[in-house]
Amino acid sequence: MPNLVEIRDLHFSYGKRAILSGLHMDFPRGKVVAVMGGSGSGKTTVLRLVGGQIRPQKGAVSVEGQVVHQLKTKDLYVLRRKMGMLFQHGALFTDLTVYENVAFPLREHTDLPEELIRDLVLMKLHSVGLRNAAKLKPGEISGGMARRVALARSIALDPQLIMYDEPFAGLDPISMGVTANLIRNLNDALGSTTILVSHDVKESFMIADYVYFLSQGKIVAHGTPADMMVSTDPYVKQFVHAEADGPVPFHYPGKSLAEDLGLGARK
Repeated sequence: MPNLVEIRDLHFSYGKRAILSGLHMDFPRGKVVAVMGGSGSGKTTVLRLVGGQIRPQKGAVSVEGQVVHQLKTKDLYVLRRKMGMLFQHGALFTDLTVYENVAFPLREHTDLPEELIRDLVLMKLHSVGLRNAAKLKPGEISGGMARRVALARSIALDPQLIMYDEPFAGLDPISMGVTANLIRNLNDALGSTTILVSHDVKESFMIADYVYFLSQGKIVAHGTPADMMVSTDPYVKQFVHAEADGPVPFHYPGKSLAEDLGLGARK
């Protein structure tokens, strides 16, 4: 199956601090691919590179065969119309109603008549179970519902690529399960490619076709969720089974407490 997104020998850093090193990743059409790892492993940076917000120092990200960082601004905007993005905290416009939030990308990027926009918005809200909440403001609905509104907005233009940045963060168990099922079902209904950035193992493994594990900016393991569940790789094993001891340290690397307190010099 051809890939919608390909990442080849990708390197990215902020100044001298390396964030991603030598990434090689494939995101096939129609599949849900999870990018997992601990905080600071570079997961969200991958999404920013795919969307063209930042440029790599080396290597390339291609979407539909186009190298993203080589596109002119006008062409990048055309490509972004084929992308949907669910931000980590929803990023809804708090002064707009649920309806207006979902209608926003349709009005911004199309010349559709208002009657058709209305039908499309109601259909998207219906797909996430919130058609009857159309007149409410984000502050009048729960966090889980707000995440579903953001999901409806991200698919308003029927994108070929949908990116999710920690879609399960801060949700209760029921909302997490509902959101996970929505991500899978919407991907299949639209025939889209989904990049799911998350550190929630249960929900991600439930819906993903393939998983990449990042640690310190590098891919340390990849495979199907079933492969990852039985992996003997120390990092994957620690992460998947939430073990306290393993290659991921509790303390940020640097001097020991004894050195900072000057105890090492005492006799």
